[in-house]
Amino acid sequence: MEYRQLGQSGLRVPVLSFGTATFGGGNEFFKAWGTTQVDEATQMVNLCLDAGVNLFDTANVYSTGLAEEILGKALFGLRDKVLVSTKATFRMGDDVNEYGSSRFHLIKQCEASLKRLQTDHIDIYHMHGFDANTPIDETLKTLETLVQSGKVGYIACSNFSGWHLMKSLSISERYGWSKYIAHQAYYSLLNREFEWELMPLGIDQNVGTIVWSPLSGGQLSGKIRRGNPLPEGSRFDQLGSHGPAKDPEFLYGIVDVLDQVAEETGKTVAQVSLNWLLQRPTVDNIIIGARNEAQLKQNLEAVGWNLTIDQVKRLDAASDTTPIYPYWHQRNNTIFNTAPDLY
Repeated sequence: MEYRQLGQSGLRVPVLSFGTATFGGGNEFFKAWGTTQVDEATQMVNLCLDAGVNLFDTANVYSTGLAEEILGKALFGLRDKVLVSTKATFRMGDDVNEYGSSRFHLIKQCEASLKRLQTDHIDIYHMHGFDANTPIDETLKTLETLVQSGKVGYIACSNFSGWHLMKSLSISERYGWSKYIAHQAYYSLLNREFEWELMPLGIDQNVGTIVWSPLSGGQLSGKIRRGNPLPEGSRFDQLGSHGPAKDPEFLYGIVDVLDQVAEETGKTVAQVSLNWLLQRPTVDNIIIGARNEAQLKQNLEAVGWNLTIDQVKRLDAASDTTPIYPYWHQRNNTIFNTAPDLY
């Protein structure tokens, strides 16, 4: 397993981490992701550790805490050998203060996550989304308090806009507080909008990227291609796209090239898709999920080899899209940009 420094921190993480949104299936939404229970979760944890994957990602909102509970039980006796990442911000109840990044909510949710995970510290604590109703300095001061108390090791964010992240970094620097070392973001061959602003920001500020849904909800798994409709009952079939749906022809064009590269490398379409991400700037870690052990074993084979420069360029070309303003304007003026290859 390859390990990379996570952003501007001293923490080294494996390039793959295991995501636990499939644990529990505590409501109809998460049942579509998976219903993994403790015994199978324990087996998957051991498979990951055997492969050198020692970072496990979860969130309080996954099956309303059930995923954290299952992960905590699966990690029993192993806590000193692993890194645990969890999140807060999204709604956890009906009360008016049961969501957001306020001091009240974060302290309550951090304590609840620690209890469910059966641990005394969280290695990486993410703000799952940006809360525009809470002053940024209130959120960051609260996170600094959690870090100083030893309950949180490092802080990170997820699903932020560029200005959300940049303003947060600026406030942390002003007061000497802990900075977000990573941004957990949606990024794949099918969804490259992350490159327009968030990736250049990550390069400039040395913020690492942890990629969620690297296969775009299964669209890049190899099961969907020209003339082959969505499998009935799949997660994508039940839940749809994470964001605005892409033109099917755009997807098919990407999969056509993925098929070619998969044949050349002797790898699967999913493995090629994941390996492409590992060649991208700022990407330090990719979260892989799995409904079962077979899927997990297949995803673990995405590392230990690299696509050629030519193969990367072909995949780049197949997945390229014209960006919105002002990014198309910046793409036409690359002499002013420190990373022109991104435009």
